[in-house]
Amino acid sequence: MPSFDVVSELDSHQVTNAVDQANRIVTTRYDFKGINADFERQGNSVIMTAEADFQVKQLYEILLGALQKCGIDLACLDAKEVTLSGKTAKRVVELREGIDKELAKKMVKFVKDKKMKVQASIQGDELRVTGKKRDDLQQVIAAFKAEDFGMPLQFKNFRD
Repeated sequence: MPSFDVVSELDSHQVTNAVDQANRIVTTRYDFKGINADFERQGNSVIMTAEADFQVKQLYEILLGALQKCGIDLACLDAKEVTLSGKTAKRVVELREGIDKELAKKMVKFVKDKKMKVQASIQGDELRVTGKKRDDLQQVIAAFKAEDFGMPLQFKNFRD
């Protein structure tokens, strides 16, 4: 029986490249000369530090540009508020990965509402869609691409 998996994954190598590129941009920008401003990646989050909150906002724009150049979808970002502590300002940007239960339930309901001859099942942080015909599965992929779920989706393990 044909099937495929719907996942939401980040290429961690590209994220690391984007953070390194953003750090290089900051060192060459004139408005950041002599200012202690940088990016640090810790797991699935990027921490931006600078001396003032408006500089952190500029760092965020630099990070967005670098991520976009490396092919990372910006829909997976969850930016927290700027926190001030003493002489430094920090902002944490979470990189969301995987399909959480709420989104998976919404996607299953979406497939059922389309009344296609396929079944969708939740398997951890991914969604498996199975059907009898390959054409039905391709219609589901097209429907997922047309709908906005707030997360970047990839389609893997397409099997006949």
